[in-house]
Amino acid sequence: MSELIQSIRERYLAVLDRIAVAAKSAGRDPESVKLVVVTKSQPVELVRAAIEAGVKIFGENYPEEGVMKIQFLQDFSAVEWHMIGHVQSRKAQLVAANFNYFHSLDSLKLAKKMDRFCGEAGRRLSTLLEFNVGGEDSKGGWPAWDEARWQELSAELAEVFSLPNLTVRGLMAMPPLGETAEFSRSFFQKVKRLQEYLSFQFPQVDFSELSMGTSMDYEVAVEEGATFVRVGTAIVGTRKYQTETE
Repeated sequence: MSELIQSIRERYLAVLDRIAVAAKSAGRDPESVKLVVVTKSQPVELVRAAIEAGVKIFGENYPEEGVMKIQFLQDFSAVEWHMIGHVQSRKAQLVAANFNYFHSLDSLKLAKKMDRFCGEAGRRLSTLLEFNVGGEDSKGGWPAWDEARWQELSAELAEVFSLPNLTVRGLMAMPPLGETAEFSRSFFQKVKRLQEYLSFQFPQVDFSELSMGTSMDYEVAVEEGATFVRVGTAIVGTRKYQTETE
């Protein structure tokens, strides 16, 4: 095993171990948490090494970059590709035709386009709804920082749930960037309350998945109910550009 593959494998297993400890501390089954390894801005050779190191799920932020990697690594059919970054409407077709999962659906307009392109491709796309729980202008997602106004989201969300080619699986959120992992806890708790609220309002919809937690706070996210954590730097190292999505 090459040095790169070995180093990625060691860090990957270390993160899985920490996820297991966090899950058990919260009385959860560690198997209920899925680790998405974020490889945006990483070369395809590194992604191949990560596959050989045992990584099963990859998260990408940019549709064109992700599709290039998917096509280059198409022989690895057991790997899942998740789009976790903001997607412009004009790039919806790339996601609809190529990715296994979409974490960051953030508007009705995008939902309608994604649904149309999925229909044209003959696919159903598992989708998470992104909510802005911190009130930051820089963050996408439906506005959900004010719990007293959650009811105002119902009409638009109902339209999303009616789209035939999107299968909603749950929620995704990114808390404001804090200096400690503990800073994120109250935001993760708000996402969990939103999940419970929406489950009551729309009992016919599956909201079982929660995508939240990055390299700096994924253990807290697991303690608060995350079923997907998005970890890049802690496993594959730094890259040229960094954002809060992993």
